[in-house]
Amino acid sequence: NAATTVRMRQGKVSVTDGPYAETKEQLGGYYVIEAKDLQEAIRVAARIPGAKTGCVEVRPIAEDAQTLRALGLVAQDSPR
Repeated sequence: NAATTVRMRQGKVSVTDGPYAETKEQLGGYYVIEAKDLQEAIRVAARIPGAKTGCVEVRPIAEDAQTLRALGLVAQDSPR
């Protein structure tokens, strides 16, 4: 699966293709979002506080909200 790494430095978004995390780094958590495309997902990732000091990886996990709801990853009453 493709990954995109997002960093926010001095108010500017930096986007790199490919995963960033190495074995010496730790996963600090994850967000499940619904975005219409990669550009929207990058905009969301850039607003995550961790993007200012580290990085946020954006990875696709499902094509639609119905699949995410079935997996229990999005609330059943989610607006999208």
